[in-house]
Amino acid sequence: MSLEFVQYPAQGMHKATVIWLHGLGDSGDGFAPVAPQLDLPSELGVRFVFPHAPMQAVTINGGMQMRSWYDIKSMDLDKRADEQGVRESAVKVEQLITQEMANGIPANKIILAGFSQGGVISLHLAPRLEQKLAGVMALSTYMCVPHKLADEAKQTQLNIFMAHGSQDDVVPHSAGRSAFEVLSTHNMDVSWQEYPMGHQVCTQELQAVRQWLISRLS
Repeated sequence: MSLEFVQYPAQGMHKATVIWLHGLGDSGDGFAPVAPQLDLPSELGVRFVFPHAPMQAVTINGGMQMRSWYDIKSMDLDKRADEQGVRESAVKVEQLITQEMANGIPANKIILAGFSQGGVISLHLAPRLEQKLAGVMALSTYMCVPHKLADEAKQTQLNIFMAHGSQDDVVPHSAGRSAFEVLSTHNMDVSWQEYPMGHQVCTQELQAVRQWLISRLS
């Protein structure tokens, strides 16, 4: 079953797409207000797609049903991302990318973005795609099965924008740095930004995101 989503249409002719994945318990509506705030130049023709993760039981939250890209059985970072769930969600997100390409948007004009759980999916999927995307934006996030990247990656030198809060008590800053280091050792073109904040997004970060999006989609 394909993912439902909310969208922010391109201002002008549609030439590029940002697919932005939310975090645990949120929905596509959570980040949708960011699209107009970024105020990207209309000539870039950027459409934003904000998918809703499927509803499922989340173990660490007492089995409560909520929007989640994968189950979290443990807060230990090496066990936090349920690999099977990550791979299942990655397949669904790849369908959205395939749909954009079918609609005439080339892979080098598609950005895959994600916050927290959504970032885990983005960092997992983009290097494993047959086509090289314009870039990946991974905010306040970490990696699933980093030790499998070498064997499974089809893309190297992928441009990746990473940002993290230095006071993040949900996804530790060290987890983000660890992901950055793994990606860097695999020849990915990774940049790192950190901000004095918790598990959130701040204005200064969004300004950096805006500049990066313009540079990748111009």
